[in-house]
Amino acid sequence: MSRSAHPAGPRHADVLPEGHYSGPAADLNELDPKVWAQTVTRDDDANGVVTVGGIDVKTLAERHGTPAYVLDEDDFRQRARAWRTAFGHDADVFYAGKAFLSRAVVRWLHEEGLNLDVCSGGELATALSAGMPADRIAFHGNNKSVGEITRAIEAGVGRIVLDSFQEIVRVAHIAQSLGKRQRVQIRITVGVEAHTHEFIATAHEDQKFGIPLAGGQAAEAVRRALQLDGLELIGIHSHIGSQIFDMSGFEVAAHRVVGLLKDIRDEHGVELPEIDLGGGLGIAYTSDDDPREPHDIAKALTEIVTRECDAARLRTPRISVEPGRAIVGPTAFTLYEVGTIKPLDGLRTYVSVDGGMSDNIRTALYDAEYSVALVSRRSDAEPMLARVVGKHCESGDIVVKDAFLPGDLAPGDLVAVPATGAYCRSMASNYNHVLRPPVVAVKDGESRVIVRRETEEDLLRLDVG
Repeated sequence: MSRSAHPAGPRHADVLPEGHYSGPAADLNELDPKVWAQTVTRDDDANGVVTVGGIDVKTLAERHGTPAYVLDEDDFRQRARAWRTAFGHDADVFYAGKAFLSRAVVRWLHEEGLNLDVCSGGELATALSAGMPADRIAFHGNNKSVGEITRAIEAGVGRIVLDSFQEIVRVAHIAQSLGKRQRVQIRITVGVEAHTHEFIATAHEDQKFGIPLAGGQAAEAVRRALQLDGLELIGIHSHIGSQIFDMSGFEVAAHRVVGLLKDIRDEHGVELPEIDLGGGLGIAYTSDDDPREPHDIAKALTEIVTRECDAARLRTPRISVEPGRAIVGPTAFTLYEVGTIKPLDGLRTYVSVDGGMSDNIRTALYDAEYSVALVSRRSDAEPMLARVVGKHCESGDIVVKDAFLPGDLAPGDLVAVPATGAYCRSMASNYNHVLRPPVVAVKDGESRVIVRRETEEDLLRLDVG
C-alpha cells in the first residue's frame, strides 16, 4: 500500500472526553524536542517525512517493516555520557538494564564508562556475553535463585543487593562455599511513597522490595550481614519509585538512610563507604512533562547527601545512582502503520495500528500517557481527537489514550509514538501470538537491527506439544 498522501479522512470530534490528552498543538507537524530523540527532524520539503539518525521513516519501514522500535544510537550515547559527566569520577552510574537491554547496548555502556545493574539471570548472561566486566555489574532482585546467585558470585559481580533476611544467609552461604567474600548492599524501604502509579512506587513498606527501616528491621539486617564471613557489607540501597520529577522524595529518603548509617557507626564502629539512591527519574512522554537535566539531578543529590552526612558527622559515602529510563527512554520511538480508522460521532476517532499492547503494555498496565505523530508526510488538515489502539482482541489494547492527529489520516500512513525506549521491548509479549518487533539502531544515515524481529518459526520452535 502506498505511504504517500491520502484522501481526506474523518474530522475532529466536537466533544472532548474527560481526562488528559496531548494537544492540539499549534501545528501538528511540529515535533516537541522534549519527547523525541535528538536527531529526529521533519524534512523541510513539501512531503515533510520525518528522519532519525539521517534516515527517513519510510525507508526504515520498507527496510525493516512495522511495527519497529527505532533507537537513535547517538542520542543514547550522549545521554549516557551526560549522566557519567554529571556525577564525575567520585560517584557510580549504573544503567538499569531492566529498562532495555541488548548486547549492543551493553557495549555502548561499556564504551561510555557506565556500570550496569541487572536483576535476572538472563540480564546477567546478556551483560557477560557482551563483554561487560563483571566487577562493574550490580545484581538486584527480590527472589534471586540459588543458581543465579552462584553464577553471579562465580563471575565476580561487583555487588549483590540483598533484599531479604533469607537472602542475606543464602548469599553468604553460597559465597563461603565458593571460597569467596561477596561485596553486598542491603536494600531498605524508607517509608517514602513517590507520587507515581501504585505499581511503580517502591519505598513504602507495603510492597515486595527491600527490608523496612521501620521497626528496626533494617538495623537487624545490618547486624546479621556484618557477622557473616561470606559477605562484605559496602553500603545501603534505597529506591523510592519511578517516573519521578520532584526531588523532595530523595531528600527524605537520604535523611533516613544517613540516619541508619549513623546508627551503624554508633553501634558497630563501622562507617559504610557507599550509598545507592536508585533511579526512577522521569522523562517527557508528553509536552506536559518537565524532566530535570542530569547535572541538576547530580548537584541536588550530592548536596542532599553531603548535608545530611555533615549533620550526622559522617564521612560522605560514595554515591551510586541507577538511571535506566532516563537514558534509553527518550532515545527510541515505535514506528507503526495505520490499518483502520473508525470515527465515533461526538466522541473520538479510533486509529488502529499494526502493533499494540504486545509491544507497549504500559498504557494498559500503568495508565501511562504518550504522544503520537504522523511521520510519513506533512499534513495541514484540521486536527481530530484520536485514540490510537492496537490489533489485539482486548478492549484495553490502547497505545495512546487521546491525542490530536491530522483529520486526513488514512490507512497506510506511518505514525510514531516517541519515548518508547524504556520498558516497551523489555515487557513485550506474544499475546494473540503476535510476533515481537525488532529494535533498529540508527546512526549517520545507516540502520542496523540489534534485536531482530521474531518469526513464526521462533514462535513454533518453543511449542513442543
